[in-house]
Amino acid sequence: MFDYLIVGAGLYGAVFAHEATKVGKRCLVLEKRHHLGGNIFTKKMEGIDVHMYGPHIFHTSNRKLWNYVNRFAEFNSFVNRPKVRYKDHLYSFPINMMTLHQLWGVTTVAEAKARLESAKVDIGHPQNLEEWCLANIGLELYNTFIRGYTQKQWQTDPKNLPTSIIKRIPVRLNFDDNYFFDQFQGIPVGGYTQIVEGLLKDTPISLGVEYLDDKEYFNTIARKVIYTGPIDAYFNYCYGDLEYRTSKFEHKVFPTEDHQGNAIINYTDRAVPYTRTVEHKHFDWKGGNDQTVVTFETPEAWSRDKDPYYPVNNERNNNLYSNYRALTVTSPNISFGGRLGTYQYYDMHQVIASALFDVNKELNKSAVA
Repeated sequence: MFDYLIVGAGLYGAVFAHEATKVGKRCLVLEKRHHLGGNIFTKKMEGIDVHMYGPHIFHTSNRKLWNYVNRFAEFNSFVNRPKVRYKDHLYSFPINMMTLHQLWGVTTVAEAKARLESAKVDIGHPQNLEEWCLANIGLELYNTFIRGYTQKQWQTDPKNLPTSIIKRIPVRLNFDDNYFFDQFQGIPVGGYTQIVEGLLKDTPISLGVEYLDDKEYFNTIARKVIYTGPIDAYFNYCYGDLEYRTSKFEHKVFPTEDHQGNAIINYTDRAVPYTRTVEHKHFDWKGGNDQTVVTFETPEAWSRDKDPYYPVNNERNNNLYSNYRALTVTSPNISFGGRLGTYQYYDMHQVIASALFDVNKELNKSAVA
């Protein structure tokens, strides 16, 4: 009998298993894919560490979390400075003084402020993503940088999306093009998979196993199950399907040292099917390699047979999740965690923080019991 059966070998499951194993708990990890790491899985292609499910840049201002991940890998000093291509033009991004100079020709902060103010649309209380953009940056910036990309990424009109999604994107009246505000930022030298391997080195793992195919049996082999899969799937979609954002990743090898000159380029024109291209060697540039790998990321309509990446936290889905969340009280020996188990958008550092909080709470509870 195991103490904990952890369903999913992504960051949440790996951190939970590591901390529980460390104090002597018997754990087993099940993973339906044939590799560890969930969506942060990296794989060598042409000697380059390729982020197989889209780019992941670790960033946090929490020193304890930064020190935690640095136990399992050496991080470089990569800073995320994506570019935007709209039609035939390239722009600095996130929106900053260089962006506004490229678009409008402004050269001072005062000019930029005045132009931004004149562009804003008078909307007192923005109710959705589009209204928020119009009220804060105006129509031209919205059309150039946000509208088409958002339509592709979320497979819906921006009017159907909450303002919370767009508030993560900064607009700066300086020349700072660092995408994140956090104190610590970087990419693990050698890729992310090694982190999960390190976390799980003392825990037995079964790959290629779908827990939901025989959950009644699996629930009998452990005192408690830590489930990190989609919560609606666990309850057999009894209230209907939650929506997720999903994408297709096409990895192409180009016979050149450098293809696009930057790690990430976002394509904001609705006419271009993919949302971004990622040239992975820029995450840990060493040069001298006459091959490069570029990933084309194209959003797809969600269906149950696709991999879920991000929850679509609009009103309809959040209400549906609340119904599923209420069912968890009927399953006291099952805990739900991670992006899919809690239907929340988490960055990597937030996933780790939530896993550490939950496992410490669980271990303290079991110690008292």
